[in-house]
Amino acid sequence: MQAEAPARRDGRLLGVATAATVLTIVAGWLVVRAGEPVMTAAIVSLGIIAARLVDVSIGVVRTVAIVQGHKGRAFVLAFIEVLVWVLVVSKVILTVQDHPWYAIPYALGFALGNWLGMVVEARMASGHSVVRVFTRRGDEMAATLRDQGITVTVFDGRGRDGPVQMLFIETRRRGSRRVIELARGVDPTCYHVVADIKSTSASAH
Repeated sequence: MQAEAPARRDGRLLGVATAATVLTIVAGWLVVRAGEPVMTAAIVSLGIIAARLVDVSIGVVRTVAIVQGHKGRAFVLAFIEVLVWVLVVSKVILTVQDHPWYAIPYALGFALGNWLGMVVEARMASGHSVVRVFTRRGDEMAATLRDQGITVTVFDGRGRDGPVQMLFIETRRRGSRRVIELARGVDPTCYHVVADIKSTSASAH
């Protein structure tokens, strides 16, 4: 399984930016057609986007915290998320109901909030992951990883085309990309699987 190519990822981000620009232009056109002052509409639109950006991004990070079993973090984020919703977003919904064209910045803020939440969560990269690498150059790869201070367990197996080895590596989530880069430096054709760890026997004690 190969990581997403930078060019493809940048292309998707460009597509999102283009869509956001188009939606903003459409929203401005609708506001002018409705006869509302452009400056007022712009300020309200930015407020709607900001409100949705905050509460949705918090919600994304909270969901990941729940999946990973971080009870304290999920509790705090849930409290902040609902507080923002009650104090800000609920009033934004009333604005959208009175002025339907504000639904566009509302939707844009929701979409950007999901994107921002994923970016923030990826930057935080809390917790641990397990990386499984399948290769026919297991001993060489294990030696390379161990030279970098990475703990590796090697298992022998047999695939469709003959003997194969699986390397089992537990690492912090933010370190999983480095492990993959080192592994592919030894065997560019290796197959890897990355999975988040919710709990281990060590963490249970």
